[in-house]
Amino acid sequence: MPTYVYQVELPDNRPGEIFEVTQRMSEPALTHHPETGQPVRRVVQAPHIGGQWSESRDRQRLSDRGLAANGFTKYVKTGDGTYEKTTGQGPRKLSA
Repeated sequence: MPTYVYQVELPDNRPGEIFEVTQRMSEPALTHHPETGQPVRRVVQAPHIGGQWSESRDRQRLSDRGLAANGFTKYVKTGDGTYEKTTGQGPRKLSA
């Protein structure tokens, strides 16, 4: 479901509170703030469309599998101060 941005319409035309609401596309736009009852208007914004640089793609690239596929080695610090390899090539442990 898309997230829509709304702004409270103040009587003196100053910018009011801005908030987000997740709604179905088939639902009508809000006319009043869901908590305060103040009049609101929907703010027009550019859509966020996932693509080559989406968050989910970045998570895949930074996963252990993605790092190894791109030639990186990942080490994680253990409690005794050494670093153990979790993925990639290289020595199994590194000392701190």
